[in-house]
Amino acid sequence: GLVAGYVGQTAIKTGDKINEAMGGILFIDEAYSLASGKGSQYDFGSEAIQIILKRMEDNRGKFGVIVAGYTENMEEFINSNPGLKSRFDKYFQFEDYSAEEMFVIAQSIFTKEGVRPDEAASNHLKNYFNYLHEHRDQHFGNARTVRQVVGECVKNQNLRLASMKKEDRTKELLETVIFDDVKEFEIKEDSHGKVKLGFKFGENK
Repeated sequence: GLVAGYVGQTAIKTGDKINEAMGGILFIDEAYSLASGKGSQYDFGSEAIQIILKRMEDNRGKFGVIVAGYTENMEEFINSNPGLKSRFDKYFQFEDYSAEEMFVIAQSIFTKEGVRPDEAASNHLKNYFNYLHEHRDQHFGNARTVRQVVGECVKNQNLRLASMKKEDRTKELLETVIFDDVKEFEIKEDSHGKVKLGFKFGENK
């Protein structure tokens, strides 16, 4: 991170990161956090922004800066300081993954884990990703959500296999994610109609 908890430390940390980026790129994810909030945290973030802007001017052409984050938050970030708006003049917006692409990503992660979902599990996950995509908001998790889902599925499979006798764990069972491993992912809505990940921790399956 660029922001420190004490006066003066933010300048040092930010300067060190910029020095490391010389000849390359300084990438700042969730950059809007530097311009959000109130009180000391905001002051430290503002200090980091001022240092970055000054070094960009003083070291023009010696390093690049990429700031990233959710679209609406980044618009607020860029508009929070006239210097940001004048120096960051190229914008790239990445579209959300489609439900089909989310499932393809899930399949890729499953493969890396050495398993594959069977037909029932695949259909359930496709429906789940489709619903999440249709009801997504500006904080939609994209691949991060997929990783969470796959990680939970693999954990469920491991727990299910651990409860079986060793001699019953065939190669096919070890390599297959079944419906029981994914059924906890239910389509849920809170009182405001927003979709929540349907993890049912601690329940018997």
